[in-house]
Amino acid sequence: MNCLLNNPAEFAALVQRFFADRLLQQKNASPRTIAAYRDTFRMLLCYAEREIGKPPAKLALVDFDLTLILNFLTYLESERHNSVRTRNARLATIRAFAHYVALQCPEALLLTQQIQAIPMKRFEKPMLSFLSREEMQALLEAPDKQNWCGCRDHILLTLLYNTGARVSELIGIRVADVELTVSPSVRLHGKGRKQRTVPLWKETAAKIRHWLVFANLKAEQALVPTRQGLPMTRSNVAERIALAVNLAANQCPQLQGRSVTPHTLRHTTAMHLLQAGVDITIIALWLGHESPVTTHGYIEADLSMKERALAKIALPPEIGQVRYHPSDDLLRFLEGL
Repeated sequence: MNCLLNNPAEFAALVQRFFADRLLQQKNASPRTIAAYRDTFRMLLCYAEREIGKPPAKLALVDFDLTLILNFLTYLESERHNSVRTRNARLATIRAFAHYVALQCPEALLLTQQIQAIPMKRFEKPMLSFLSREEMQALLEAPDKQNWCGCRDHILLTLLYNTGARVSELIGIRVADVELTVSPSVRLHGKGRKQRTVPLWKETAAKIRHWLVFANLKAEQALVPTRQGLPMTRSNVAERIALAVNLAANQCPQLQGRSVTPHTLRHTTAMHLLQAGVDITIIALWLGHESPVTTHGYIEADLSMKERALAKIALPPEIGQVRYHPSDDLLRFLEGL
């Protein structure tokens, strides 16, 4: 066996160069991408230590084989209860590293080819979940706006509904990203380092003005911070939404037992815009979709639009079937070939 494959220092050096050279220097990957790749390696190294009894400092390339990766993917789904999407995202990270190893260490080509050959797992795409206007209104009114947390939660929910922002975009909003003068708007920092500006409704702008005075926030601070003034985390946002849903269920029983996530509110924004007659290309720009094709899923999920379309074709058009009969000249031409 090649000594490079058994040398723990070589494996550690490859991992470090993958992050420092490949991701940071060559690809200039975003901090979110680096964090996602880092978390995958952290879980993989901890899993390898548990399964083969080697701490990360003792792992070598020979340990980074097909069996370990397949077992790790199974562990993600069976023990951590990760979704197939998450499993595929972790596999994409590992395959990217295997590709880099193949270029840097040809001796490990067989190992890396086997890992790169692991397919992405297919999965069923569920129907989009969204709230009705009545349910959304009940959710917005649920927080107690007389205290600091309730006022913050109301702004959080209002922003999610107004902008259709992803949770990562929401917690990344700073006070300086909000324009409240002539044309109220907010600048969102989206996926792939893309930025977009989303207009704010007059009611939203008025609530934000009140919130900035109430919370005494500075330009560099997060617009929806924690009590300590720090940006909220994904889990913080999920917890506050779940609390609001429980409170809103008292006034709106349809919300009882519903699982409402930040992405549910993003879908709700898109569906309400669609139902209001907003063009699908505008909705794609509003949500930050790279292609309007992604936005077509909302049309499929809107049952009311399907019902209106069905009503228009309730009676089939009276069009007789017409069969084409070629002329004699055409038949003679074909027969003469």
